[in-house]
Amino acid sequence: MNIEGKNVLVTGAARRVGREIALAFAKKGAHILLHYRSSGEEALKTADEIKSAGVRCRVFQADLAKVGDVQKLVQEIAQARLAVDILINSASLFYKTPLKDTSEHDLDALMNANFKGPFFLSKEIGGQMARANGGRIINIADWSGLRPYKDYAAYCASKGALVTFTKSLARELAPKVTANAIAPGPVLLPEDFTSGEKEAIEKLTLVGRIGSPSDVAHAAVFLAESDFINGTMLVVDGGRSLV
Repeated sequence: MNIEGKNVLVTGAARRVGREIALAFAKKGAHILLHYRSSGEEALKTADEIKSAGVRCRVFQADLAKVGDVQKLVQEIAQARLAVDILINSASLFYKTPLKDTSEHDLDALMNANFKGPFFLSKEIGGQMARANGGRIINIADWSGLRPYKDYAAYCASKGALVTFTKSLARELAPKVTANAIAPGPVLLPEDFTSGEKEAIEKLTLVGRIGSPSDVAHAAVFLAESDFINGTMLVVDGGRSLV
């Protein structure tokens, strides 16, 4: 797919990895549908950066953990007479949940944000793509979905579900729509990590450093441009999962 001039819906695009993905597609000439949940001020700043690349950007607010908000977002996009060519499910929730302390609220919150939201948004947008001219769906998962780590069982389970769902999407929406996942490793550490924790992770990465959101963004552009890759997961972790 030539992504120049295409409409790309990026969820969670106000900041962090989602922001970098949106900017990478804008620099390739794509128009951006920027979704955010609560970071309204940051969303507007990111939208200005996107527009400076000479492309259009529309901003949409929704809590994608709620199916009603997913449907509202889809309706607002339709009312704006926009068709989504590329959907990137980047919005995510991440926090520690030691198994002995994990509540029903924790599991629901993580599964709703990281799996249920992408599920129903992909169902709606992917169905539209399949009935029209096709498209791309790219889910931002996590390498822990295949190799979970301690104290994050609920988060890892939600990302593992997203990986499996991506493969199901590829079968359901073929041949006009491709669906792939990206599994980032240590590309953007939590803001409360100490220098010691960061150094320990660097030592466990084969390339000897932490990655960056741009590494994930480049992978997303690559998958969007490919006409043949479908139903796979691209691990972007500097070799961390091999250690």
